[in-house]
Amino acid sequence: MFAVIKTGGKQYKVKEGDILTVEKLDEKVGSKVSFDVLMFSDGSKVVVGKPNAGAVRVSAEVLEHGKGDKLQIAVYKKMNGHHHAQGHRQPYTKIKIVSIK
Repeated sequence: MFAVIKTGGKQYKVKEGDILTVEKLDEKVGSKVSFDVLMFSDGSKVVVGKPNAGAVRVSAEVLEHGKGDKLQIAVYKKMNGHHHAQGHRQPYTKIKIVSIK
């Protein structure tokens, strides 16, 4: 059994027990979160939503918040000698899929 959920502008294929790293959610660690389902399959039938798959819901537990690895960003313009560097660390939330109903 699996489902496709959408969060943070991205889609994820999930099943019970999966641990995902998604875009930062404004929830406290240990709280429950539910997601709308775009597609659901239990092995014998497939339900595709228009835009959501009916009454099917995915619930997850927030495990932790953090920041990803640092990305180095460099800008260089060759004719005028302009160069600039900066770093970026994307915030994330780690969740565990508890149930698909």
